Formats: sequence, C-alpha cells, structure tokens
Amino acid sequence: MILLIGANGYVGQRFVRELRARSREFVAPSSAELDATRFVPLLAWLRTHRPAFVLNCAGHTGKPNVDACELDRAGTLAGNVLLPQTIAHACASVGIPWGQVSSGCIYTGARVRQPDGSLRTEKDLLAPGVRGLLDTDRDRFVGFTEEDAPNFSFRDGPCSFYSGSKALGEEAIAGVGDAYVWRLRIPFDHEDGPRNYLSKIQRYDRVYDNVNSISHLGDFVRACLDTWEQRVPFGIYNITNPGFVTTREVVELIRKWLRPDREFEFWTDDAEFYRVAAKTPRSNCILDSGKLLRAGVRMRPVAEALEESLARWRKGE
Repeated sequence: MILLIGANGYVGQRFVRELRARSREFVAPSSAELDATRFVPLLAWLRTHRPAFVLNCAGHTGKPNVDACELDRAGTLAGNVLLPQTIAHACASVGIPWGQVSSGCIYTGARVRQPDGSLRTEKDLLAPGVRGLLDTDRDRFVGFTEEDAPNFSFRDGPCSFYSGSKALGEEAIAGVGDAYVWRLRIPFDHEDGPRNYLSKIQRYDRVYDNVNSISHLGDFVRACLDTWEQRVPFGIYNITNPGFVTTREVVELIRKWLRPDREFEFWTDDAEFYRVAAKTPRSNCILDSGKLLRAGVRMRPVAEALEESLARWRKGE
C-alpha cells in the first residue's frame, strides 16, 4: 500500500489516475484525517499502517503564480521546506522509503561547451551572444545535472522566494532515509487548464520568450512511479523530457496544431517583462535528464511529447 500526500493538487490528481491505471493499492487521506505537517501524528500513522512507500505531491506554489509566494513567505517555507523535512524524518524513523516531488526551478541558464571542451555556466540565456549561439549551435548547450549545485537559490541568487524554498527543501531532506527527489519542470499535457504550460501561453496577452526544459505531466508521473517500481537507486532525478525548447518554438507548434484565431505578441525584452508583468525573477533553465535514462527509465523527447499533446488537445470549458 502507498500513502499519497497531496492527492487533490494538480500533480497529485495525476498520480491518483496513474496509480489506479496500474492497479496499485493506495490511500490518500485528507489533511483532516492525517496532518502530515505534524511529526508525531504522522509517525503514529506510519507505525500503524506500515505503507510500503510514501509519495508527497504537496507543496506551496503560489496562485496564480510564484509572485504570490513573495507575499506568503511563511506559508511557502512551511509547504516547501518544513513539510518534506517532517515526512523525511518520520519515514526514516520507521524505515519506509518515500518520494518527494521537487522542482527544476532551482536552476537558471545552462552550461555552454567551449571550443576547448570545457563548460561555462551562463545564467542568462537571453544575454547578448548567448541566444544567438543557441540558435546557430544548439548542441553546445548542456543541461545541469543532479550533481550541479542549484544556482537559483537563497545561496546563489537572486532568485524568487519560491525557488529559494524549493532548493532549501532539498537541502533539508538530503541524507535522511531512503528517498527519491523527483524534479518537475514546467508541466504540460493535452488537457487545457490553468497549470498547463500550453494553456498559459495561449491565454497570456503577451508571451515571455525564453529557453527551458519542460515535463509532460503524464510522462513525469509514470517516470516517478517507475523509479520506485524498478527499484532504481535512491537519489535526485531530473524528470524532464529530453531536450529543450524556446517559447517561440512552442508558439509555432500551437499555431501548427491549433490554428488559434489570434496573433501572439512577445515582450520586447526582460526589462519590459519584469517592469510590467512580473514581481520576482523567473527560472529559465536547461536540465540534463541523462541520469534517469541510465537508471533504465525512459522519457520521450520533448518535441515528440509536445506534438502529441497538441494533436490530442482538449480545450477546457
């Protein structure tokens, strides 16, 4: 039996669907039935029910976006640092393995291969010369691995408070018990909704152009469960569809498949975007998902996942 925490959230609902598809026995108690933020009740529940695995999808993301976390810093720390820390120590106390849904937003930029073969970190992929190089020599851009220290965090800023809390949350559970840390990055799929990256792009008045690794939500959930079912080594995994995309490339795919009755306008530059539309820095980054593949868990390339999502697009009401 699996204990699922945060089953009512955007990611949690997809875990519910996938666990049912796999005929996996699980329980998803409400917060009134089990307050996972409190160590003693959680430990007692684990000792009584002895789940084979604990899966945490809960966290604090801010609504409608991460700007809201700047106004609720206590809630952000509670959801993204204290909650996983409590779960980690409770699970370790009774020897139960668990998985934490984390985020790739603790990085910004990418590593760029130099002519001599060395790698230089570029935090700003829109910087003069960097974006032009990406357009002409894409293969020189290498994603951050799980061994790279977060560079969009409280320790290496500036960063959003949300990203800082997610990096701190990973620190808080490092080395505590047997755990998977699954890094999600900008979720999308074929189902229109407020958290879907493809929906957001279509609803923005103006689009923010940048470069990112992203995660098909269904692929992400399946890969997370596969790490447990296949008993791959515990640790951190970047769970993104291999490759990366620019926002302009995604817009072109939307035009191709959905033929929207509108023209997409882009912000002129970062300065305009942050002056008008955003209150806190945004993470834009490329992640390396090679560790997941080497562990035996495969995800389809990002271009394939995007095409399939748009081909099956189901518009919300």
